[in-house]
Amino acid sequence: MSAVKTIGIAGTGVIGAGWAARFMFRGLDVVAFDPAPDAETRMREAIENAWPAMQKLTDGPEARPGTLTFASSASEMAAQADFVQEAAPEREDLKTALFKKIDAAAKPDVIIASSSSGFLPTNLQSQCKHPERVIIGHPFNPVYLLPLVETVPGEKTAPEILDRAGAFYERMGMQVLRLHKEIEGYVCDRLQEAMWREALHVLNKNIATTGEIDDAIVYSAGLRWAIMGSFMTYHLAGGDGGMRHFISQFDPSMELPWTDLNFPKWSDELERKLVEGCEEQAGDIPVHKWAAKRDEVLVDMMRVLRQHDIGAGTVLARDEQLAFAAHDFAKWTPDAAITGPLELYNCTVRPQWVDYNGHMSESYYLWAFGEATDALFRYIGIDEAYRAGGHSFYTVESHINYLREASSGEPLHFTTQVLTIDEKRLHLFHTMHHGQSGDVLATTEQMLLHVDSNASRAVPILRDVEEALQAIALKHADLPRPEQVGRVIGA
Repeated sequence: MSAVKTIGIAGTGVIGAGWAARFMFRGLDVVAFDPAPDAETRMREAIENAWPAMQKLTDGPEARPGTLTFASSASEMAAQADFVQEAAPEREDLKTALFKKIDAAAKPDVIIASSSSGFLPTNLQSQCKHPERVIIGHPFNPVYLLPLVETVPGEKTAPEILDRAGAFYERMGMQVLRLHKEIEGYVCDRLQEAMWREALHVLNKNIATTGEIDDAIVYSAGLRWAIMGSFMTYHLAGGDGGMRHFISQFDPSMELPWTDLNFPKWSDELERKLVEGCEEQAGDIPVHKWAAKRDEVLVDMMRVLRQHDIGAGTVLARDEQLAFAAHDFAKWTPDAAITGPLELYNCTVRPQWVDYNGHMSESYYLWAFGEATDALFRYIGIDEAYRAGGHSFYTVESHINYLREASSGEPLHFTTQVLTIDEKRLHLFHTMHHGQSGDVLATTEQMLLHVDSNASRAVPILRDVEEALQAIALKHADLPRPEQVGRVIGA
């Protein structure tokens, strides 16, 4: 199978647009099809709205954004794709007919995945000539942030297809839940459906309003569910004896009158309470603003979870590591042509770097310069393997000059000059330019010490890295010395 570079998406609603944003953010091109006349406009707007949240979520290197084009038919879309993600309306007959068209047009090794929330893949693949490549790839909204994807095989799905799909989704920053066999609703939606049914019963019996029922989740179990599910929750509830003790304390059959498994009988009154309750909860805030607030909170929660290496935070950390490993960093070689300051790092001003004034906060200038330093490190051979060996550079002094403001989304371009290098010290100078105008926005002069991180002391720079730095410093010795070097604060 060739590398996946172009994704075909059938259906451009909330889920299809969410998939497109996730794929394009990671550098893949998307070709989409949707018969709705305004599909392209809506999809581009949805991707634009999703982009700031994705930028804020990750500290990994930014990939070149993928492109979005539209096809005039499902067959035209499928013929161009290396992987197809269907996200059409949730109608089984529509999806089955669509899969038949896609299967007939797609290249033989292309995986065809459905975003269906509950249909059996055996039914969706029933009219395909190559049913072995059809699977469920069920995401969760917002697709561009939430990492889980359920992969489900049909009766004729080849296990190798699930392997390939799982590896692909992981490269897209996702956590793959691979079901052993198919079942309607899969795993997560069956769990959500059970809670939805119970919530409707409580609402129907006038026990609590929609807002009060939601509060029961938000202020209790919902906080736990970001880090552990029901089984681990009850395992902890058993104390030192864990689940074994929990079961001994409660009837294992749990035959208590605490649940109504069936849906309540639908009525106009139930519908009224449901709709009016949700509208009262939302107040005067439109749905798109609630969605933006949801995204902001999800990003902050996932970044906190990353600090604790748990749940979605573990997936986020893995995604960033994969991004660094896959990024095409420049590498120094003895014959490198160095005629000026090194140009190793470009980025855009990320949304989380911007303060209440709408401009880049002073602390994030240092953060951005740190990423430029990391680019230099990778250029001279300091990578994960080098650090795993117990060696790295530590910054011991920084002098920043703030010259101009930068706003969210503006492009940044960095140049780096090696001023001096000795046995243990590296003296360097970064300049931050506006990526379009070329204006100098800020500079920093830094002194770094090479350390043995296990012994917590300065040690000589390892030979290969020192060789690279000495060669760069020799070339840079003929460059003009930046006027900010050695500057001190004075009144």
